[in-house]
Amino acid sequence: MKAGFISLGCAKNLVDTEVMLGLLQKAGIELTKEPAAADILIVNSCAFIETAKQESITTVLNMAEYKTQGKCRSLILAGCLGQRYGQTLLDELPEVDAIVGTGAWGRIMEAVNATLQGKRVILAGESETIYDAKTPRILTTPSYTAYLKIAEGCDNRCSFCAIPLIRGRYRSRALEDIVEEAKRLAAQGAKELNLIAQDTTAYGRDIYGKAELPRLLRELTKIDGVEWIRCLYSYPRFFTDELIETIAEQPKLVKYVDLPLQHADDALLRAMHRADTRASMTELLEKLRARIPGVSIRSTFIVGFPGETDAQFETLRTFIAEQRFDKAGIFTYSPEEGTPAAELSGRIDENTMQERYHALMSLQCKISEEVNQSLEGKELKVLIEGRDEEQENVAYGRSYREAPEVDGQVFVEDCPDAQPGDMVKVRVAQGFTYDVVGEQVH
Repeated sequence: MKAGFISLGCAKNLVDTEVMLGLLQKAGIELTKEPAAADILIVNSCAFIETAKQESITTVLNMAEYKTQGKCRSLILAGCLGQRYGQTLLDELPEVDAIVGTGAWGRIMEAVNATLQGKRVILAGESETIYDAKTPRILTTPSYTAYLKIAEGCDNRCSFCAIPLIRGRYRSRALEDIVEEAKRLAAQGAKELNLIAQDTTAYGRDIYGKAELPRLLRELTKIDGVEWIRCLYSYPRFFTDELIETIAEQPKLVKYVDLPLQHADDALLRAMHRADTRASMTELLEKLRARIPGVSIRSTFIVGFPGETDAQFETLRTFIAEQRFDKAGIFTYSPEEGTPAAELSGRIDENTMQERYHALMSLQCKISEEVNQSLEGKELKVLIEGRDEEQENVAYGRSYREAPEVDGQVFVEDCPDAQPGDMVKVRVAQGFTYDVVGEQVH
């Protein structure tokens, strides 16, 4: 029996996929990257915003083609979309044989066995589980980099976000368990660990009574073989002075902060159920830059939230212009059923949202290009990820300033020998909007 997987959405979803792959392999099922060769096809879906839902459904329908064109006998929809819309999806998508929700990844073999016997099943309920270091897991990332999920679920209850409805309350893994898995990943060759959760800065509050991300980070820095540790999805609310000091003091902690801020107008932030104000966010950003020289800060923002006035949008644009983030993602508001924001009046029309989106993207592109140009002449350590197929002396990778998959790349000229996973020193020659180009320093 062979199984093929498609993982959509965020890195947190990817870890769920890797765990399910581990469970399938443990049960004796062979894994394949060729959908046409798979007896079982599993789509791990995303349901964060409307476009993600549409992509998930389109992917499922595309995979259903292999029921007639390939060997597929079982098509399983896993993840967030199945968790959220279980029975409705099973009713409306006759092509799907089983639905496995976010809280039921551990029952993936139950779903496989049921579908191969001709049954259609839903395995989804309260999301209370979280994998541990003993759970089988097969990395789908290159061996030199891995995601490390430190918690599941979310307690923030932002008014626009459906994640707490899908993934449940915030649940931290035990610190010792995370360290155990990190040691195993390092033993497998991981030089870079990317810590993920819905909110990494809230880590430990549920099981230790206080935010313990700094303590966890200090323990992870002791692991031999790990050279870079990066925190993603770090909410400002629990970004403490202790955390700032820890990042500043520990060489293995990359000076990269992923800080989703969402807006800069205080009234809109309250409507979003965010605990921040423009003043508190500005204070945090000033602290980060003062205490961590060279820090690279990434953020995300929403335009078109219900009721957003021209003046409130202008507040956001001014804030971005003043703060000059190294990177920023801009999203148009997507109403999600079951969330408080979906009930708000004052919907912004699509044209206005698109105008605001493009205005901010244009501004951020200009800032990012100027930031990258300011790196010219400076030296960076770069983790090589591949080689240019057309230019044999050119390799590409990432410095501490770039997170995998979401940021740009560093192209390295005069680099004939470096292979994926190598760390090389690079002098930046040119900075562009997303990428930088440099030469290897021999």
